[in-house]
Amino acid sequence: MVKQELPHIRVPFAPEESAYTSPQRGGSPPGIPRRNRSEHGEFVKGKFQELWKQAEQKREERSSVSLPAVEGIYLEFKGSKGYELVTKSLENIVFGIRLLNVKTEKCNDKDVTKATVFVPRDKYASFLRKVDKYLTEKDGRSGNPKNAPLINSIEDIRIAILDSFWSDAPEFIPARGQRKWCEVWLRSDNQNNEPETSFYNLCEQIGVEYRQGELLKFPERKVVLVKADKQLLMNFIAASPYIAEFRLAKETARFWVELCNKEQSEWVRNLLNRLTVEQNATSAVCVLDTGVNNGHDLLKPIISNSNCHTVEQEWGTHDSYGHGTLMCGVTCYGDLQRCLETKEAVHILHTVESVKLIPSDENHNEPHLYGHLTQRGISYVEIAAPERGRTVCMAVTADVCNDGKPSSWSAAIDALTAGVDDGTSRLFVTAAGNISNDECADYPTNNITCAIKDPAQSWNAITIGAYTEKDVITQAASYTALAQKGELSPYSRTSAIWGRNTWPVKPDIVLEGGNLAKDSTDFHCVLDDLSILSTSSEITKRQFDVINATSAATAQAAWHATQIRLRYPNLWPETIRGLLIHSAEWPEALVKQFYDDEKSQKENYRQLLRICGYGVPNLDKALHSASNNLTLISESSIQPFNKKDGRTITKDMHLHELPWPKDVLLSLPSDTTIKMKVTLSYYIEPGPGEVGWKNKYRYPSHILRFDLISPDENKQEFIKRLSIAAREEGETVDSSAQSDRWKLGPLSGRNLGSIHNDTWVGTAAAIADCNLIGIYPATGWWKERHHLGCWDKRARYSLIVSLETPKTEIDLYTPVEVALKTPVEIKSNVKFNKIK
Repeated sequence: MVKQELPHIRVPFAPEESAYTSPQRGGSPPGIPRRNRSEHGEFVKGKFQELWKQAEQKREERSSVSLPAVEGIYLEFKGSKGYELVTKSLENIVFGIRLLNVKTEKCNDKDVTKATVFVPRDKYASFLRKVDKYLTEKDGRSGNPKNAPLINSIEDIRIAILDSFWSDAPEFIPARGQRKWCEVWLRSDNQNNEPETSFYNLCEQIGVEYRQGELLKFPERKVVLVKADKQLLMNFIAASPYIAEFRLAKETARFWVELCNKEQSEWVRNLLNRLTVEQNATSAVCVLDTGVNNGHDLLKPIISNSNCHTVEQEWGTHDSYGHGTLMCGVTCYGDLQRCLETKEAVHILHTVESVKLIPSDENHNEPHLYGHLTQRGISYVEIAAPERGRTVCMAVTADVCNDGKPSSWSAAIDALTAGVDDGTSRLFVTAAGNISNDECADYPTNNITCAIKDPAQSWNAITIGAYTEKDVITQAASYTALAQKGELSPYSRTSAIWGRNTWPVKPDIVLEGGNLAKDSTDFHCVLDDLSILSTSSEITKRQFDVINATSAATAQAAWHATQIRLRYPNLWPETIRGLLIHSAEWPEALVKQFYDDEKSQKENYRQLLRICGYGVPNLDKALHSASNNLTLISESSIQPFNKKDGRTITKDMHLHELPWPKDVLLSLPSDTTIKMKVTLSYYIEPGPGEVGWKNKYRYPSHILRFDLISPDENKQEFIKRLSIAAREEGETVDSSAQSDRWKLGPLSGRNLGSIHNDTWVGTAAAIADCNLIGIYPATGWWKERHHLGCWDKRARYSLIVSLETPKTEIDLYTPVEVALKTPVEIKSNVKFNKIK
């Protein structure tokens, strides 16, 4: 059984350090319970016949009063506690017997699997034949009863009820007489319109409101929206053969915004009654924005007056624009809408600091002052609370775009994060900048041509773009969503026009930024439905307002980063940044949106990096390992360069021989695939003076690379290969045999910037011998500008490596945990924010 929420493992030993020279110089599956063949076979057969009789009787009762009746039966099959239910054998597509959904529930700390299946009325005998063969025939090869895995795995059968189809929490099922918008997932082969046409006709017949124009298509599923209560959902089950799942259509921000202030205040009080806040928080989000109106009841417990700062005293700390208060609402609660909707306790274990970076009047600061103001603002909060670990969050950008070259503002952020002045590294999250509504007219073409805004080109900051899952509109029937679910947000800027191999990958990741609506004339507008809920700055008028674009995404990213810091308070900022990016994946819809079949796969991936970075982060993976998903962390420092005979040369290379579940990997079938992901995260110091910013090799102080031993080479061969590859920047190396296995490879964007991430999906046997990773330096101004005296500096870096398999019965974690002889957990006395 898979174990979830395990701590990441920190490698407790240092890497092997050696001189860097040119080679010319020298668990087992849950199983199936044993059964008494005769008794169990007769039980399953009798239960099936009894349920079929009940279904026929119910069908006749409905038909007698002219109610539509389903031509078949929905059954829920239940497995035994702690054992497998062989769900794949429940389906027979040829006969129309369809597996609709599978759920796993906890019962006395053991998993119980339930599967809902539809059996057409004319296929009654098909399932009975399986049971009869189990009772009377033997398998020719094993000698066991035929169909034994399926029949033995069944603990019980019942007629499927509403709970069998409901995929959200049970408390969200609409009560009788209280109709709510619900998603109905229809089974479909996507070959015709029969499922939705039939379902719409049923809605008309029984008087249910639905949205015919809103239809989502997935493999074997179509999703429609209906306004129904519990009784109507039960009617759908009794009348339609196409039901697969029900889910509550998530209320958009519009629901909350359109409430009157009195009603909004009641929701606020409800949340406050469930809220606990850590009064001595050691982790913080520092929001650099337009100030905050922390008198809001939801902000007051988290943002004290002492946490409100301003870079100019005459500006005050209040928020006249409202943007800063919206940002603070998201950085406080993450998903405020979910906190309001749930009935569970909400625990906030961090605090939020506000620094007013933008004045209340229209006299905006000159762009060249922003870097200085940013540094000054952060110094204020650090002086006020030096003990806190913090994530700096800034969604303020200049009005000008850039071509990737550093600016004074972005360089100031790089210096700040690297701790150039005080030796203290910092975690900084910044927005990529937004596209205006007018620029969105040619979506998504303009997203490609509209470059990221200053200072989002910062090498060390985590730059945040936006994608969207919001495509449901309830407030304006004549509008449709501009972006489809899972695609790039219309607001998001990219670095696609920066050039192929010049500046860092930006944005680094994307999070929810909302969507735009369009009408039949292609007029675009902002709707609450397609935005993110947060706290209003005008608390006398309303408690809630909406935020969108890369601002909303950036606030969410800062909240994510803070959860990681709370879970692992001793990790370096470079490591938290690495974990967030390491957890990211490209949504399938986003890949499909920009994939060009006329280009090679790696060309497409290179383009995707420039559009959405490494994808959407998965907070659960950033926080936890699992038995089938092992994450290893190593934090080290290296001296990249040295001086010899008046010349600055490369100095050290690190070899990480990682603890590895080798025996487990070698024991797996030869075709078992494992996903290995590697992330190298470090901060650079910005080049001194704009003269160095013309060239990518002079702006960063140093550049690091990683490479992985190949299955067919030994340690010494690997070291020699690395030395050739990294001997001098610009020298060509034939490393195609090594790079082909990677999703990106060194030539497709992996080596850009100061964070490098790549994935290899290989066989378990091949990956079993690949636990040796080399970290080596390339050039930078520490080396090229040796007269500045930085050639002997050391550079910190974080190496994050994960092994993952979708097969939950494979345990990759425990062998490493045992080999390291606990403790293996990164020290943590603080839990992360969660809803309990």
